[in-house]
Formats: sequence, structure tokens, C-alpha cells
Amino acid sequence: MEKQKNAVGRRKEAITRVFISKGNGNITVNDKNYKEYFSLVYLQNQVEAPLKSVDGLDKFDVKINASGGGIKGQAEAVKLGIARALLEVNAEFRPVLKAAGMLKRDPRGVERKKFGKKKARRSFQFSKR
Repeated sequence: MEKQKNAVGRRKEAITRVFISKGNGNITVNDKNYKEYFSLVYLQNQVEAPLKSVDGLDKFDVKINASGGGIKGQAEAVKLGIARALLEVNAEFRPVLKAAGMLKRDPRGVERKKFGKKKARRSFQFSKR
């Protein structure tokens, strides 16, 4: 693999573009180190998960452009993006990633607000008297 492979990950409103190339384990999100960008440990684990499952944590450099949504949605979008990019690199990773459930786009989004309600399901406060 001479040049980088790329893929897109999405989750809720977050969209991430992932560029993966041979390297020594540098992961950058919006030109910051991913540990700086995702300060919570469990979000860092989400980002590392696909690379860990194929033993590629120190074999690939990953550059990520993340936009939209919140920090958790972006982290999960990154997870999907990296998993898809790894498939482009080597199709033999598929069974491992599929078994870990990393190739599935999480379809859940925000439920729309209904009229006569305060939010999607939350009613206005009821006063009996």
C-alpha cells in the first residue's frame, strides 16, 4: 500500500472523513492528537477499538476530519470510519471487524418533537388544581 485509503463514518449528526496510511500509530483528529481531542478515556477506546481488533495500533497512521454532532457521536463515527478504511487496506480484516460489530452504522437519531409536548415525549407539567 503506497498511498492512503479513505472512508467515511457517520453517527447521529456527526460525520468523519478518515484517511489511513502505513505508519507507526499516529492518530490525529482535526490536526490534534486524538487523546487531546477526545479527553475521555472511553471515547479514546472507541477510536482505538478497530485498530486493536486487527492488531494495527502501531502499524497505521490515521488522519481524521470530524465535523457536526457532539463529542460522543464523533468518536463513534470515527470508529466506523476507521473500520471501513481498514477493509480498504485489507479485505481479510472483515470477519474480525464484523464479529466485533464495527461495520454496522448505528441508525439511531434524534426523535422529532411532537406538537402538544415539551420535547419528543416529555409532556408539559400537569397541575391537578
